[in-house]
Amino acid sequence: MSFHPSDPELKQLTNDWIAQWNEPDDGERRRLVRQVWADNGYQVMVNPPEGIRNTAAHYGVPFPAVEIHGHDALYKRVTRAYEMFVASGEYVFEQSGEATRHAGSAVALTWVMRSRTDGSVAGRGLEVLTFAPDGRVRTDHEYVG
Repeated sequence: MSFHPSDPELKQLTNDWIAQWNEPDDGERRRLVRQVWADNGYQVMVNPPEGIRNTAAHYGVPFPAVEIHGHDALYKRVTRAYEMFVASGEYVFEQSGEATRHAGSAVALTWVMRSRTDGSVAGRGLEVLTFAPDGRVRTDHEYVG
C-alpha cells in the first residue's frame, strides 16, 4: 500500500527532506534522517559523482548507479554532503519550486545548491520520491545536474 500525502503532509515532508541536508547539529541531523526515511528506505544516485563516472569511463564500462540503504548509510550520505557543501558556510540547499505529484503516488522534488555569498546556483537536482505506508521516504531516485 502506498502513502498519498495530503498537501500539508507533502509540504512538511519536503521541508524536512531539504532540512536534513542543511542541519548543522549532528544529533538533529540524525533525527531528521530517521524522520524523513523509512527504516528500509534507500536512495539511488542515478548519475553518481564525477569521480565514479570517470573511473568507470577509464575502464570502458558504463557507470553504475549508486544505492544507499538504511538509516545509518543515509545518515553518512547526508552528513558527507553537509560537510562538503554546507558546513563551510559557502552553500545552502533550497527547494526549487513546488513538489509535483506523479502516477503511483510518486512525488518529484527539485532543489538547488545556492551560494550564500552571491545567491548564484552552483548545483541542482531532481528527486523522485515514493513513500512507505507510514509516510516516510521509501525510495529516492536522485538526478544531479
